[in-house]
Amino acid sequence: MTKTARVVCNDPNRPQFYLRVSGNVEKFVTIEPTAARLFGKRGEPIRATIRIVPEKKYPFRIEGPTRQQTQNIVYSLSELTEPGARGYLLTVVNRRSQKGRYFEKIVLKTDSPMRPEIKIQVHGYVTE
Repeated sequence: MTKTARVVCNDPNRPQFYLRVSGNVEKFVTIEPTAARLFGKRGEPIRATIRIVPEKKYPFRIEGPTRQQTQNIVYSLSELTEPGARGYLLTVVNRRSQKGRYFEKIVLKTDSPMRPEIKIQVHGYVTE
C-alpha cells in the first residue's frame, strides 16, 4: 500500500512538498459482507448474517457475550460448523417496528493484542 500526503511548512525555499509512505499490509480477518444491511418492510422479518474468519497467520477468539441487544437490533454470535472452517457467524435481526433509518455499531472483543476489537456497522431501513 502506498499513500501520499502534502506537507506544508514555513520554509521559504520549499513551502510545500509531498511525502510518500509505503508498506505491506497483511489481512487479519475476512468479514463477509463487511456490514449488516437490514432493509425491509415493517412487520416482516429482517435479518443479516456475517461470516467472520480469522486468517491462519493471525488466529484469534472472540470473547464476551454471544448474544446482545440494542435499541434497534438483537444479534447473536456462534462458531462456524463447517468442516475445516474456523470462525464465527454473526446473525443480526431488526427489532425496530416504526418506519425509518438507523445506524448501529457492533463491537466484538477479541483475545488478540494486535486487534482487540472488531467493529461491524449496521445499516437499517424499515419501510411501510
